[in-house]
Amino acid sequence: MITPNLWPHFSQGNAVTLLENGAEFFPALASSIDHARHEIFLETYIFRDDRIGQMIADALARAAERGVSVSLLVDGFGSRDFVARRMDELLERGVRMLVYRRELGRLLLRRHRLRRLHRKLAVIDGRIAFIGGINIVDDHNTALPDHPRHDYAVMVEGPLLQPIHDSTRHLWELVAWASFRQRLRLKDTVPPRTDPAGNVKAAFVIRDNLRHRRDIETAYLRAIARATDEVVIANAYFLPGRRVRKALTSAAERGVRVIILLQGRVEYALQHMATQALYPALMRHGVRIFEYRRSFLHAKVAVIDGHWATVGSSNFDPFSLLLAREGNVIVRDQAFATRLRERLEHAMHDGAVELKPPHWRRKALLTRLFHWMAYGLVRVAIGLSGYANERLPRKR
Repeated sequence: MITPNLWPHFSQGNAVTLLENGAEFFPALASSIDHARHEIFLETYIFRDDRIGQMIADALARAAERGVSVSLLVDGFGSRDFVARRMDELLERGVRMLVYRRELGRLLLRRHRLRRLHRKLAVIDGRIAFIGGINIVDDHNTALPDHPRHDYAVMVEGPLLQPIHDSTRHLWELVAWASFRQRLRLKDTVPPRTDPAGNVKAAFVIRDNLRHRRDIETAYLRAIARATDEVVIANAYFLPGRRVRKALTSAAERGVRVIILLQGRVEYALQHMATQALYPALMRHGVRIFEYRRSFLHAKVAVIDGHWATVGSSNFDPFSLLLAREGNVIVRDQAFATRLRERLEHAMHDGAVELKPPHWRRKALLTRLFHWMAYGLVRVAIGLSGYANERLPRKR
């Protein structure tokens, strides 16, 4: 079994390219798959059988048919419909496919069902990797089709391919072993190409349920604690624990500009209302909160002090921080951080509104009560699932 050494490790000499939304991500991913000669690994939480899903699935199948080793790992909950409809066809066309925690019954309330594969990651020929928050799904396929779901990913080349490739192989081997699919165990794979490809210093961090349970959260906490100028976080699902909220409010109190861009459209009403329950306390300490309302926000990114940035799959909620397998790239590079900061500023300018404390003070008492009831229900749900001791946020 391969055991990747992931934390903490920054490597110099990488090329890291920011990709915004599916319009930039999917063509780059599809082109890399079409040009693959030896090996493809692809992991995703959601693989939907829509226009984009069919395009990527067909590209993977074509690669397998021309002799490329194609390994596709999908989550059993997020991709359950795709597994039912397309898995047999892909297997027949030569794609090696595994399902992470196959969904056996939608109404079964079992603790392990909450531990999902939430990473969105691809490695092609050991020379290029894609990491971010973008699932294999048409990002125009929402209730607001005129504007795409807003999200980010990165394309990586250089020495960082080593830990990314190791982690991908490790998880594939783990799932193959746990699924009793010995014939799908890996033999020889393409060594990652780790020659310098640029001048970016970057690290790959994961969250799993064993050795790296808090690596992503710790990376955020360290960067926020050291911030002297600005912290900008864009997150789709935001329900952080006490340590993260304390780090954010402490930064704001010492004069750091703290800006949080959150989902303004309601996808999951209970979670949305629970998140809003935290707004007054954050704003009272000087944290500025923006809600993105032009379309659905799915980003999981941050920029701190104009030189530290992260792009990945991890939200600031109990699902990401306590339960799911996640993967983020952390970049220490002024040019990259500046580029991401500019794109976030553009998103806030064009599609977001800033919330002000007086607005929340004017809310009816009953509305504020509903927010805290939603917050309490989320806490109870996590507690009933067996994670009440995992430092969930408490009302302050």
